[in-house]
Amino acid sequence: MLFTRRLMLGLAMAGSMAGALAVPAMAEGPTEIDLFFPVPVDGKLARDMGTLIKEFNDGHPNIKATAVYTGSYDDTLIKTRAAIKAGKPPAAVIMSANFLLDMQIENELTNLDPLIAADGTTKDQFLGQFFPALQGNAVINRSVYGVPFHNSTPLLYINADKAKEAGLDPNKPPQTWAELTDWAKKLTKREGDKVTQWGIAIPCAYDYCGWMMETLTMTNGGRYYNEEFGGEVYYDTPSMLGALTWWNDLIYKHKVHAPGATPGPAVSTSFISGNAAMMMLSTGSLTYVRDNAKFAYKVAFIPRNVRNAVPIGGASLIVPAGLEADKQKAAWTLIKWMTSPEKSAWWSRATGYFAPNMAAYKTPEMVDFLNKNPDAKTAVEQLDVAKPWFATYKTVPVRKNLEDEVMLVLNGKKQPKEALAAAQKAADETLKPYNAETSLKLP
Repeated sequence: MLFTRRLMLGLAMAGSMAGALAVPAMAEGPTEIDLFFPVPVDGKLARDMGTLIKEFNDGHPNIKATAVYTGSYDDTLIKTRAAIKAGKPPAAVIMSANFLLDMQIENELTNLDPLIAADGTTKDQFLGQFFPALQGNAVINRSVYGVPFHNSTPLLYINADKAKEAGLDPNKPPQTWAELTDWAKKLTKREGDKVTQWGIAIPCAYDYCGWMMETLTMTNGGRYYNEEFGGEVYYDTPSMLGALTWWNDLIYKHKVHAPGATPGPAVSTSFISGNAAMMMLSTGSLTYVRDNAKFAYKVAFIPRNVRNAVPIGGASLIVPAGLEADKQKAAWTLIKWMTSPEKSAWWSRATGYFAPNMAAYKTPEMVDFLNKNPDAKTAVEQLDVAKPWFATYKTVPVRKNLEDEVMLVLNGKKQPKEALAAAQKAADETLKPYNAETSLKLP
């Protein structure tokens, strides 16, 4: 009897298990990932990003990517770091290209070499897709930490109609600081003591100001920082002193530039409204200008004093440290898709940033676009003289050490020499902990 009861119980359990096994397993859903993205320039970048991510999701049903707007480049760094610290990093971030070194020093980045190798590709083959000028900010200690996504160089924008009115030929833009100063004088208009049209506008707010100072310093023969070591900047130098003095002279000596430190959006608004006849601004603003200018315009290389040279700008795609394997794999799929020739070309046409993937310029759509919009070629041609964007330990504080002083100069509260000495002293102090653990840590 006991045997019979046990047999019946066993059969019942077996039947129950068989029934459970017969129930179809729940299908696993797509791997969900977040992409942090900034909007550092004028235009409709946020809308364009939504379009891009929707297309990715439609073509990759096993991944669900969500684009998360994170503000400026500086804001995006802060939010990414907070997410990493909280143990919830985004899977990918469009990060300012010059922040990668600081993040790598703080162990906040995923080394991309294993992901590249897993695809059966060498680092040289992978990097060979992109313009050489961009690699300096993507490679750290011979390893790849970022993939160039949208990049820029500063350009000189010229209101061609106003240039012609002033007897200037917009097809022969100024090549030197002296020529630019002369153009700006001829383009500045006054009614009594009131200026009705400024000759030139150059942006200065956090982030943009440091980039423009690097631009002017490089065209004056100098270097902003030590490209081989994250613990040195060169603020108190003749080349940077000449750069800041010339910018200051445009305001207070030649009176062709509005007084004060002007943010980038205010500069582009001034240009579009006709209040400024020329401006220095990122190529990332090119589509905005093309869509909104009610006048003919030209873009040109940044004029030189000593040499033609500009820093790259823009952002790279990174994978933060601390991701689970499935999210890391999904992020890498997204990054490769976003930086493919076709998508790189589409993003360039939509935003004005140049396409970092060189093969983008061989796609039929891009060839046709450049034939219709030759102004988009200028930033690419300027890459021949482009160099890496300043990148140090604590890049943002070190940059602000300079920007705070430059703003005082442009606001008429300090002289250039005094300001740069103060900037150098402050930056050296900011860099001190890193140097103590590296260049000054002796046996």
